[in-house]
Amino acid sequence: MLKKGLKVILIALTSCFLTTSEVWAQDPEFTQFYANPLYLNPAMAGTIRCPRVNLNYRNQWPGISGNFVTYSASYDQHVDALAGGLGLHVLTDRAGTGTLTTTHVSGMYSYHLPVNRRFSMKFGLQAMWGQKKVDWDKLTFGDMIDPRRGFVYTSQEIPRAQPGNFVDFSAGILGYSERYFAGFAVHHITQPNETVIQNPTTKLPRKYTFHGGAIIPLESRGEPATLSPNLLFQKQQDFQQILFGMYFTKGPIVGGLWYRNQDSFIALLGFQADVFKFGYSYDITTSKLTNKTAGSHEISVGLNFDCKPKKRRFRTISCPSF
Repeated sequence: MLKKGLKVILIALTSCFLTTSEVWAQDPEFTQFYANPLYLNPAMAGTIRCPRVNLNYRNQWPGISGNFVTYSASYDQHVDALAGGLGLHVLTDRAGTGTLTTTHVSGMYSYHLPVNRRFSMKFGLQAMWGQKKVDWDKLTFGDMIDPRRGFVYTSQEIPRAQPGNFVDFSAGILGYSERYFAGFAVHHITQPNETVIQNPTTKLPRKYTFHGGAIIPLESRGEPATLSPNLLFQKQQDFQQILFGMYFTKGPIVGGLWYRNQDSFIALLGFQADVFKFGYSYDITTSKLTNKTAGSHEISVGLNFDCKPKKRRFRTISCPSF
């Protein structure tokens, strides 16, 4: 019944997608948002000064057909000659077993401003090229259905979807001290048209993101330990989410527990040592879909390289790595 229901939903969405004059889209999301810092906020570029590589994979709702699979890769570092950080970010999102594929390639710059001995700010700008593409062979239509045998006919619909290319811009701000940090970002400032059909307009609505938290040292024997409460708020058109939770770090081990507003609980386990870090998180669905979705799985891998001694004073951010 679930698969039949999803097919009916896909037909309805396809009909709307091909006939509506104006449609709104939504960005992919990552639970481990600090493990994908450039996707979270362009002001995060260069925040640890030395070169950094982050790789991310998310499989949302693998228990149902038409799940969402997202891949992300980024590189960033601080450049003294530019008084700020440079970053490059690439993302690919596949929805409906590859029916709809979205690709983003972004470049960003963040200016570093040491306000005083204890507090620094960063201001980031991002330029992005994007493409949205539909695999027509994977679409299903009403004229393909036989009342008894299901999807057995060849559709008479004429393929008319083409890759939609667009340019986009985003901006962000970040403030941080040794123990506290907060940031705000606005993505898709110009609300570009990402349609894959000639006539309709498919605007990419602005996304507003606020994130903040603290690092609280704990008294412990042996390896140092910290607690880090954090909050993430995002709003994009009618979509809104609030994530709040806690990281616990002791030596190389990181654990976390999160709650997403009336949707899921999130458990995280990570490991970081020297230049390498690895994290796995699982979203436990609490909505009406319950266990039929098989939750969401997310993996992050990071490499934080060493670099030459700094030429001038630079404060790195102490926010979590996952």
